[in-house]
Amino acid sequence: MDSILKWLGGGVAAVLLGLGGAALATGAVGRSATDRSASAKVVPAAKSKAAAGPAAEAGKAPPTAAADTRFTVKRILPIDGPIKYGEWHWDDKGVPDGPLVMTVDLDARVLSVFKGGYEIGAAAVLIGTDEYPTPLGTFPILFKQRHNVSEKYDNAPMPWSMFLTRDGVAIHGGSVVENGYASHGCISGPDAFVSKIFAIAKPGDRVVITRGETIGMGDKIV
Repeated sequence: MDSILKWLGGGVAAVLLGLGGAALATGAVGRSATDRSASAKVVPAAKSKAAAGPAAEAGKAPPTAAADTRFTVKRILPIDGPIKYGEWHWDDKGVPDGPLVMTVDLDARVLSVFKGGYEIGAAAVLIGTDEYPTPLGTFPILFKQRHNVSEKYDNAPMPWSMFLTRDGVAIHGGSVVENGYASHGCISGPDAFVSKIFAIAKPGDRVVITRGETIGMGDKIV
């Protein structure tokens, strides 16, 4: 399939794909109410075994740690239909304090923001191409930079950058979030949406990037 690549601001590529996939052809990304491609489901890490102590020696089971529900999905935003490119949603009213976790589904091209298990934001985003792929995995935010430019791509603006890798993969704004566009491996969203994340995110907050996996109410995010 022929394609023409044009590099734009924020390290973003405009790709003329012809008959591309469904998401690119329609300008929208998939999303269902509870179990949906907008969020990523990850297998929780195995719990470490408790060290044997007096209770174990006496034939008693060691005490079980209380479940950490801060990373359990308690709410999914009620968004009707697929999220279109350039569209974003945010509702953090009444949400209690809790750890911030973001999920990115590369198939759905959707970033979701969870605070203490409550989804507070969701948006269609740009992701990388086959040549410049967005990596899969769980990444902590390493550092933030409000006014950032890409030295690699002609000082292209990348405001509200939250870096996930040492080689420059970040969540950032500064891009045209439209059908047919892609990034050099970063996750780029609408400025107004990314700026809200930037205001509350901190180094160490985790970003889970998967492909085609889903979570629903009561599932673990990480």
